[in-house]
Amino acid sequence: MSMLVATGALLQCSFGVAPSPLMVTPENKVMGTNLPVATIMDHVPMKNIMPFAMCNSPANPMVIAATAAALGVLTPMPCIPVTSAPWMPGKAMVLVNHFPGLDANSTCMCNWGGVIKINVPGQVKVTAK
Repeated sequence: MSMLVATGALLQCSFGVAPSPLMVTPENKVMGTNLPVATIMDHVPMKNIMPFAMCNSPANPMVIAATAAALGVLTPMPCIPVTSAPWMPGKAMVLVNHFPGLDANSTCMCNWGGVIKINVPGQVKVTAK
């Protein structure tokens, strides 16, 4: 048994300093416990994945520039997520508008090296394996 994820689930990036809610937009039109259910395709920055306050990634160009200006002292900068690939692995046996549903164990990679995980799925249990 696993959990499908819905809008409002709390996400956390390994390089972010604060959690952020997942936003599932209405085009999915599949509801679970009165909330839109997410798919693996709900990974679009600033639409589905909001900033995690500040970013500590040494691969982020803004962090690199700020750290250089601070003479090598790691300097966090505002988070702007850059996620170009879908969540993986998803729940292949549960399709939501032709895409695998977003499983609570899925992760999404930020281009700056962060691993985005689902801390609180905020959804119902499903029995599909």
